[in-house]
Amino acid sequence: MGLKEAVIYLDNQWNTYYAGQTVNGRIEYVFDSPKKVRGIHVKIKGEAHTEWSESKQEEDTDGKSQSSETLHTGKEEYFQISYYLLGSNTGNEIEIPSGKQIYNFTCTLPPVLPSSFEGEYGYVRYTVKVTLDRPWKFDQETKMAFTVINALDLNLNPSYREPLHFQMEKTFCCFCCASPPLCVDIRAPVTGYCPGQVIPLTIDIENKSNVQVHLVKVFLRKVVTYRATSPSNVTKKSKDIILTIQEGPAPAGSTKHWNLNMEIPPIPPSNLVNCSIIDLDYDVKVECVVSGMHINLKDKKYITIGTVPLMGVGATPSAPVLSEGGNQPAVLPVSPGESVQPSAPGGEGPGGWVAPGSAPVQPPYQSLYPALTAPVYRESPYGRNIQDRDETQHMAITGPAKFAPYYPTYAAVQPPPLPQ
Repeated sequence: MGLKEAVIYLDNQWNTYYAGQTVNGRIEYVFDSPKKVRGIHVKIKGEAHTEWSESKQEEDTDGKSQSSETLHTGKEEYFQISYYLLGSNTGNEIEIPSGKQIYNFTCTLPPVLPSSFEGEYGYVRYTVKVTLDRPWKFDQETKMAFTVINALDLNLNPSYREPLHFQMEKTFCCFCCASPPLCVDIRAPVTGYCPGQVIPLTIDIENKSNVQVHLVKVFLRKVVTYRATSPSNVTKKSKDIILTIQEGPAPAGSTKHWNLNMEIPPIPPSNLVNCSIIDLDYDVKVECVVSGMHINLKDKKYITIGTVPLMGVGATPSAPVLSEGGNQPAVLPVSPGESVQPSAPGGEGPGGWVAPGSAPVQPPYQSLYPALTAPVYRESPYGRNIQDRDETQHMAITGPAKFAPYYPTYAAVQPPPLPQ
């Protein structure tokens, strides 16, 4: 057989890096007999891809209806680093001895990259592929994906501190007579949030009308615009509901006050910077479902999902010390002879290895906010298969084939309550 096992490891517990950081990794092979190869090649790249099909009914010359399907695609590459860990593509054959063999690789990420994103019609993805280059035989490939975060600091734009406010009013007509108004007021303290935080909503209803409000529904939605460049320039927009909360009823002539919380799951930050084929936004949509044949009240407003929470508006957390790669919480010094451990992320991470004796590397924003607690990295609920169409059946995937990125969450840093 020759090759018995091939696994890629990165030097980060959650395989998550910020743009500009260095990715260190290794490939571990286990051979049950000596193996002849031309070399061992590694390719690390970041790219975006969009793809969807559209069907169209057309009539042929005989007047018969024919169905045609068009595949729309778009692609852009952000970087690619490719080199041989052993041998070359032009050199003589090299014999690798049996047993476990380890080969290290490294790559410094560009300083500006879009955050990892996996969507229904496209993705922004970062991968490592290691290839056993075998002359006159199929190459044996091993591939894995990792997460890249482009920091979106909510503190750098004052507009993110502005409150989220919906004001809706409607009168209902009945036999040429207009009823007194239905007034709905919904507020949240700010418009900028990070995953793990809670959006605290207050809902006030003054229903002077003769129509009952059955439900007030609040949706957190992901709004994505995908762009294709082949065979022509076209776009496709999707609006996916991430969360829904609701409360009700508010009978005719009643006044209601409700407090609701909407916890943000691990989702990618808004605005995939430097990506020209995928636009990512988030909005909050409100719908008041009323009785009878009347039209429901609806409104929506955009919010921003960041990776660095607003500081000075919530609890004051302790300062972290981060492990190699700038992403894993380590033991936090408190006083001489005493230490505490930060809260552990939910579930098991994808695993990895940490280079021994390495000095801790902090996230790029840590020096600006020494009081900011370390984020907890959680897996996104959205994932896709990372095997491309042109990749052979001889490729092995390290980790789950359906890759889902990990994003920083900040449950310990909450936005302020609304002013009374």
